[in-house]
Amino acid sequence: MGILDLPNLIAEHQELTDRGYEITAKSAYEPDFCPLCGTVKPILSKFGKRRQTFMDLPIHGERVGVLINRQRYRCKDCCGAFYELLQDMDENHLCTRRFKEYVELQSLKRTFKSLAEELGVTEGTIRNIFNRFVDALDGARELKTPEWMGIDEIHILGKPRGVITNVKSNALVDLLINRNKETVVHYLRQMRDTQDIQIVTMDMWNPYRQAVREVIPDAEIVVDKFHIVRMGNQAVEDIRKTIRKGLDTKERRQLKNDRFILLKRRKDLNASQQIILDSWTGNFPELRQAYELKESFYDIWDSNDAKEASERYNEWQKTIPSAMRSAFSDVTSAYRNWNREINNYFTYRATNAYTESMNNLIRAVNRMGRGYSFKALRAKMLFDTPHG
Repeated sequence: MGILDLPNLIAEHQELTDRGYEITAKSAYEPDFCPLCGTVKPILSKFGKRRQTFMDLPIHGERVGVLINRQRYRCKDCCGAFYELLQDMDENHLCTRRFKEYVELQSLKRTFKSLAEELGVTEGTIRNIFNRFVDALDGARELKTPEWMGIDEIHILGKPRGVITNVKSNALVDLLINRNKETVVHYLRQMRDTQDIQIVTMDMWNPYRQAVREVIPDAEIVVDKFHIVRMGNQAVEDIRKTIRKGLDTKERRQLKNDRFILLKRRKDLNASQQIILDSWTGNFPELRQAYELKESFYDIWDSNDAKEASERYNEWQKTIPSAMRSAFSDVTSAYRNWNREINNYFTYRATNAYTESMNNLIRAVNRMGRGYSFKALRAKMLFDTPHG
């Protein structure tokens, strides 16, 4: 693509140097109005020139610089001086408009480094165009308040970041600079129509609950069931590790390798895995008790409603042997402190599964572009990555 494709410029000279193509050009038209006073067909006098170089898209893989001796004019109506307008150019970044538009779109999809290498410019140039573009996109973005909102966090770029999703329509709403209560409260206060938020799914991070209760007290909080049920697996893991300490080297290694069988549901085991499970639980009654407790804890989530779930949990809690209460203390503490929010699952059947999947996608995008700033990563997730 050459400079002759630009309708408002005339190419006068083209030369290939060790720095790429240098194309000298001039404006195809003289001004027909004064940009200062608005006078149409003003009386203008030429008032010096300024030599400027604008980057353009590469030709045959070579970087392109467009050199323009830009004419300066003085308007006799307002006595003001101005440089001729270059409609094909973006003066903020000293490049052609098509160069800027190409960078804007590609910078959402690719790393700044690869784009800078392709175009023969610095990463700083790419980043400057990207930042201005993203600011414009952010300013024009119309955010629809979700009826079912998910709140979670992801640890990237050195700290935990808040993730806001629409768990009903499976869409990313926003990525927050951190997960602090103050940040979440501020964000929620900026949302329009928060009265439309019916449900908020989250893990058991109390600042999230406090923020929601403060800003949208009528919304029902639902604790993501996966954060609860995996506590049962963790209890089995703690007991397995305790038993493993008393085994010889070969048995310790084998029990470590078989730990994933102990974490699976019985209904998901194949025949050989069932045999392995029976062997370990048969030799270690404490491990069998822990596994059965874990399985019956999972069964609570088959309840038809919150009342049945609560009754099942109360019965399950009574079956925990005193020797295992410490291993299952995280579960019982969670139920004690988050009882209403946990039982809300059985009424609304909402989970944070989509938010968790979005976290995985954010990690993948971040890995592809090591060195992204938070602003860059957030923009790539909001404005380019498919997530609906």
